[in-house]
Amino acid sequence: MAIPEAVEQFIKTFHKAYLDNNVYELHGCYESQFNKLTEQHYKSTAWPSPSEITDLVNNDQVFLVLYSEVYYRHIYARLTPSLENRTGSYNNYCNLFNLLLNNEDGPVGFELPNKWLWEIIDEFIYQFNQFAIYKSKLISNKERADQVELKYVLEHSEVWSAYSVLNALYSLIGRSQIIEQLKANKNLGAVSDIEIAGEYGVLPLYRNLGYFSIIGLLRIHTLLGDFTLALKTMEDIDLDKKAFFTKIPGCHFTTYYYVGFCYLMLHRYSDAIKTFSHILLYISRTKNISKSGQYDVVSKKTEQMYALLIVLVGLCPTRLDDVLYQGIKEKFNDKYLKIARGGEDSLSVYEDLLKFASPKFISISISENGNDPVNIHLKIFMLRVKPIVSVQNLKPFISLYSKLEAPKLAKLLDVNENDLLSLLLTYKMNNKQIKWTQGDLLEGEYVPVHDLDIVLSEEDGKSLIQVKEGKSVRKFADWFIRNTIKNYAVQDKIKA
Repeated sequence: MAIPEAVEQFIKTFHKAYLDNNVYELHGCYESQFNKLTEQHYKSTAWPSPSEITDLVNNDQVFLVLYSEVYYRHIYARLTPSLENRTGSYNNYCNLFNLLLNNEDGPVGFELPNKWLWEIIDEFIYQFNQFAIYKSKLISNKERADQVELKYVLEHSEVWSAYSVLNALYSLIGRSQIIEQLKANKNLGAVSDIEIAGEYGVLPLYRNLGYFSIIGLLRIHTLLGDFTLALKTMEDIDLDKKAFFTKIPGCHFTTYYYVGFCYLMLHRYSDAIKTFSHILLYISRTKNISKSGQYDVVSKKTEQMYALLIVLVGLCPTRLDDVLYQGIKEKFNDKYLKIARGGEDSLSVYEDLLKFASPKFISISISENGNDPVNIHLKIFMLRVKPIVSVQNLKPFISLYSKLEAPKLAKLLDVNENDLLSLLLTYKMNNKQIKWTQGDLLEGEYVPVHDLDIVLSEEDGKSLIQVKEGKSVRKFADWFIRNTIKNYAVQDKIKA
């Protein structure tokens, strides 16, 4: 099939921008022209393969590797990748990272736009995730699977293996010495000291690839189910408005989604609520997202984070910004109301929301029984949700008292005293969480989940329940009483 003239001209312009090391022109080709030509000529077909354009770029092997990265990404985005596409893309990423890390002449001389650098890491992990799902389906359905494809994935376990992907990311981090740079300058300023950055890390391409690889590790360790290690990888990156990742919208949303999700799975509900609230408010106030080329990704991630926010508010009742409540009602009003009502009927809603909003977990050991890693993590998480839901009807009663006898509360709840004791212990055990105050993301101190805590004691042979305020709650009634008394005092003074 002949290559359209406009596409030929674009490829030549793209190549020239690379040769001239013109980052501005490269960004225009990558971000704008490529998408326009895709809509015109390649909506449902692949772009010309790298072998078809070799003459147009004078067989420039380095540029062909860069072009191949975009070529395969388009196939994943618009078409259904074949086994050949999946392995071809993997081999191309290996060639790209080998070029960057092990070039005989030292660091490469070209630069790439920051958005492209982020999307190289982002797409690398996405394709790894997709291959894991594809491989799992083949192995769990051996009889129905294409036997050629099944044989290949069984014989070539190194293709898209977790080891090779993690090795690439850790190598990029090590080569760029980005950890050392971040320790020297928390917000990734212009670190030019070659003693800190090294001959590779002093270059923007390596420094930024190393930085984005840290975000990539956050994502991969989350997908593998190690939420503590995922947050540990972020210990040198601060979540603030000046952080470098905020300059790339896709990286910004990805970072907050995975940090928030890790906090949720570690049962640090307040930290998760704070994380999701921050990024969702940012999205609601940012007007140019639809023009950034990231709208579809942001839209899906936004819905997922709203779903997780409903789960969190159900487990840890918290006052949200009105903008967030409006977003919840627009997207998940029915589910939100069911969660708010509580009871056993809400358990299925928790499961539905978590299934929708969770990332596509990966299992390194793929078995033939087809155990979905998403369901495994869901079952583990629901073990914590069920007892929390079971004691939700307890709080309205204990909030009325500062001290009451156990038999009285048992009568109010219509349960026997043994069942009441079980409920109280469940409430007590699930009323603690770690909350971040300062330092690394994993640091924090224990705080109550609910604004009420309970203490069980005996007095004159009777079981007593003391109710204490676990959080500092503003007492509006007391405020009105105090100010009413002041008002009367002023009036009396005026009359006198």
